[in-house]
Amino acid sequence: MADSAPLASLSLTHVYYDPDDLLSLVCAYLALVPQSLCIVYATLVLATREAEIALALAGQLACEALNFALKRLIKEERPRRIHGKGYGMPSSHAQFVAFWSVSLALFLLLRHRPSGVAATTRARTNGSAAKGAMRRLGASVSVDGLHRPWSLPERLAVSLAAAGVAAAVACSRVYLDYHTPRQVLAGAAAGVASALGWFAATAVLRRSGWLAWALDTPLARALRVRDLAVEEDMCQAGWEKWEAKRAAAAAGAAAADGDDAALAKVDGKTKTG
Repeated sequence: MADSAPLASLSLTHVYYDPDDLLSLVCAYLALVPQSLCIVYATLVLATREAEIALALAGQLACEALNFALKRLIKEERPRRIHGKGYGMPSSHAQFVAFWSVSLALFLLLRHRPSGVAATTRARTNGSAAKGAMRRLGASVSVDGLHRPWSLPERLAVSLAAAGVAAAVACSRVYLDYHTPRQVLAGAAAGVASALGWFAATAVLRRSGWLAWALDTPLARALRVRDLAVEEDMCQAGWEKWEAKRAAAAAGAAAADGDDAALAKVDGKTKTG
């Protein structure tokens, strides 16, 4: 590269802030929340192969495409041209986090319906076996509570926390002078509307059977795509399998100890006779 060639900045993670203002630094970190959420989305999709998470990621990307189109349609400048490239209406950060928080709340409060009866039954059965295993290992922690699905208050608390994060990210865009309050409000409104629309669209996909059809295609089966998150805690099945394995190992060890004791007793009687 020639010495006189101009250099460019990767604006995806480049944030201007006041180094003498601690709140400005916090806002700069908040500006990276959408990028972090994209990493979380991709990680969960690859790790769980859950259709619901893949649909959420698809909706998030569609929301970003809508923001891209709206900015070029409205063509409203940012408060200061030095802060950020491109147009400012609506705020993409506000739209992104609004979609994410509303989608998460809709899933947790309306769509996520774990089988409480089955989960409780499995918890009692596996919990008893797991306690035996853990006693053999010298553990004193009860595992009953770890098998319980989230209650409605807990899901509501998580939804409110997500809304708080979204509000903080949106406010940070105004504080850093990347957007006007009107641009942020417009982005938040677009994100909420997109989340509601996407939730309705995915509900139609489920009720019409299109999602079930897609999951039965050779590609979905080859990728091991599943749809369990709606009715099951994603961590619960793996945890129960692990606890059952521990209990089985403990039972096997106990049986082996019993056999050894019985053999020793027989040998003792034989020698005595």
